[in-house]
Amino acid sequence: MIARAGIRRTAAALERPDRAVIDIGSNTVRLVVYAGSVRAPEVFLNEKVSARLGQDLSSTGLMPEAAMQSALTMLARFATILADLDIQDVQTVATAAVRDARNGPEFLARVTELGLSPRLLSGREEAQTSAMGVIGAFPGATGTVADLGGGSLELVRIGEGQSHGGTSLPLGTLRLPALRDGGAEAFRSRVARIIAEANGGDQTTGQLYMVGGTWRAFAAYAMRAADHPLTDPHGYRLSTADADRYVRIVEKCTPAELAKIKGISKTRAAVLPDAAAMLRVLLGELRPDSLVFSAWGLREGLLYGGLDAAACQQDPLLSAIGQFTEPRGASPALAATITGWTADVASGDETPESGSERLRLAATMLAIAAARLEPNMRLRHALDWALEKRWLGIDAAGRARLAAALHGACGKPTIVPDLLRLTSEERVREAVGWGLAIRLCRRLGAGSHVSLMTSTLRREGGRLVLRVDPARAALAAGPVLGDLRNLAQWIGLEHELRVAERADPPTA
Repeated sequence: MIARAGIRRTAAALERPDRAVIDIGSNTVRLVVYAGSVRAPEVFLNEKVSARLGQDLSSTGLMPEAAMQSALTMLARFATILADLDIQDVQTVATAAVRDARNGPEFLARVTELGLSPRLLSGREEAQTSAMGVIGAFPGATGTVADLGGGSLELVRIGEGQSHGGTSLPLGTLRLPALRDGGAEAFRSRVARIIAEANGGDQTTGQLYMVGGTWRAFAAYAMRAADHPLTDPHGYRLSTADADRYVRIVEKCTPAELAKIKGISKTRAAVLPDAAAMLRVLLGELRPDSLVFSAWGLREGLLYGGLDAAACQQDPLLSAIGQFTEPRGASPALAATITGWTADVASGDETPESGSERLRLAATMLAIAAARLEPNMRLRHALDWALEKRWLGIDAAGRARLAAALHGACGKPTIVPDLLRLTSEERVREAVGWGLAIRLCRRLGAGSHVSLMTSTLRREGGRLVLRVDPARAALAAGPVLGDLRNLAQWIGLEHELRVAERADPPTA
């Protein structure tokens, strides 16, 4: 069974794979093995085969024998890997192709003979499970999930942590070419009618959350076209106006032209023009506020949907960063204490609504872990962690603030132009100050508990005062003074080192 929240797992246990999902889709058959945090698991292994089980459904109503054999060969490999890894928590699900094919029951029987326990999802179950993946990745998400696979397009409303309704439409990437063969006008009319009948004429309130590899390929096109500073499409937000502009271009592109773009594979390039043509109609029917692309969908929804309420309420960003950094020396207790010690450097708007407090804690954990790296690689790796590693529960502006904080923590207090394309200069400058404060804290006593408990960092009028207990006065020498001066200058204050007994209670 899935591990539950509240159970303290050792660093070694966090690294050990213990969950797996096998997804038998219309286009691909995939195994993903997970490790780490129950709230924000990391991928340990991700393998797939493009079996194309659904390629002939429109014409024959059957899955081809060659495609089934290709899938079964890979499923046998998956079963062996899982046995060798001793993974007991395995969920095997089949979706549109197996659901719609007349020989679906026969195929599932052959899968069962491999020692797996496949579960055939209904269209509604598939839609709702994908929706749970989006809810897990984007806490508080409101809008519609559009999960595009090879055999179907799932649409389902989400809000207040729940999915509502859910339908599966015969608009998968393997079915779209036949629909487009009738001409552009006939295609748009047919797709619009299918969507309208399923949607009841309602327009989307909120975002349109895009799930599936083909949508992420479209996001890669949009990100390259906009010269976006980040590369991971997860969490990328696109206005409906820009999306409409890009789909009109992509639907007329050739697969060869699209395959030249970084982030678009030949497989995705082959189906992207058809998907773009369908998306153009979808935008016209639903009229969402904007589009948000999600790397979490069906498989992650299976995991997230099995968690208890306490685990679901965990912050996915802090859970994932905590799991990542703890083996690298950033214990949650140490990070929380440093975050408290540096709190006076933060601006006065640090409220739960602003998100600054959780970002400072996340930046602190990453900065502590980065300090363990060799100096020549520290900043580069730290920035990759902030800007490119796939975290949940953070947007591009939040990533920019993490990156700015890590610049400061690595002793590089600069305003990087690319970060200003993601958030305001005020937010970047503030976050650099966080990093400089973290650097000063670590410099003072190497992050030791006693150094933190015998010192304080406070704003007093126009001065930034570092107070150190007389018994620890020897710590406040050499590079500590330079770091104090640099931090004070950055936030526009004078600096003062004060050796004196504590006059106020400790922050943490």
